[in-house]
This record gives sequence, structure tokens and C-alpha cells, in this order.
Amino acid sequence: MSWGSDEFSVETQYDSYFSTPGIVYFAATGDSPGTEWPSVSANVVAVGGTSVSRDPSSGAFIGEAAWGDGGGGVSAYVPKPSYQSNVKKLGSVYFRGVPDIAAVANPRTGVWVYISNAQGWNIIGGTSVATPVVAGLVNNTGHFSASSNAELTAYYKTPTQFNDIVQGICGPSTGYWAATSWDFCTGLGSPVKRQ
Repeated sequence: MSWGSDEFSVETQYDSYFSTPGIVYFAATGDSPGTEWPSVSANVVAVGGTSVSRDPSSGAFIGEAAWGDGGGGVSAYVPKPSYQSNVKKLGSVYFRGVPDIAAVANPRTGVWVYISNAQGWNIIGGTSVATPVVAGLVNNTGHFSASSNAELTAYYKTPTQFNDIVQGICGPSTGYWAATSWDFCTGLGSPVKRQ
């Protein structure tokens, strides 16, 4: 899901829409600081954004950092789910933190998309790109979880399946820093490339 809205006080009443057995839901955290629904739902994988650095002459991957415009933070209404109970940066916070994971979203370092109505090749970004990128990578593994909750529980139990992003800033007033382990900019990090 690449859409979102401001949080609202009864948003948890809509969680059942993201509880279809055998389906894992992915939602973009948005392209501005703060939190959005439905990415804050405990029943979706919240996907934040990164910036990718490449060598200008060869195009080789150099590194990845938090994307400053990616959404993230603490939900105003969604209680902290059990899969986030051991997230130290949430400490005594009683609400859900997002994102869970992240992928390339910075429009300057995004993905190339061909637009056939004579526009040709364009670099597209935003967490609306990061979300289907992550969903596609997860689908490509051939491992299908019974629910978003099962998928998220596996992520938080085995965070080594993600590249821990430790550089960059994000959030309201750029008040969050990417850091070791889970953080408000990139969650657990970006998916590790599988052979």
C-alpha cells in the first residue's frame, strides 16, 4: 500500500482489514516526517526509506543511509505490539514504532522506471517505491508467512536478515538518527541481498 493519511483516534478499529489469513500487508510510512495510518497498524509491515550512494563512474553500490524525508516515529494510538517488546529504543513507550524495515526511496537515488507515454526513463522515489520493492523481495524468497504478524515476528526475532542502516537523519525537526539496531528512520534496516 502506497497510500496513507494522518493518524486518527479510531484507526485500530480498521485493523481487521489487514488480517486476512495468508496475506502479508506492506504499507509506506510516507514521504514526510512523522507517522501515517495504515503504516502504524500492528497488522502491516511499515516500510520506510533510504538513500543509496553509488560510484558516479561505475554505478557500483557504495552505501546506504536514512532518507531524511521518510516517515517514522511513534504512533499516537496503536499500542506497542508484542513483536516490538524487545526494541530498546522504544523503551517504556507504550505505542508502536515505525518503520519496521526500509528500502531505497530518495527520488534522487530511486529506481529507474520506463513511462511509455513518451516520457521515457525516469528515476522514481518515495516510500511508495520502497514498499513494493520490499514486497517483491519478500515474495521472491518463496517463504510465505501466515499473516503480517507472523512476518513481523520473524523480522524482529532475526534482525540479521537486514542491513543495519547507521547513517542519516529523519523525523520531525530531523530529530531522529539512524543508529545501530532498530531506529525511527529505517527500522531494522534494508533487506539483505540473497543469492
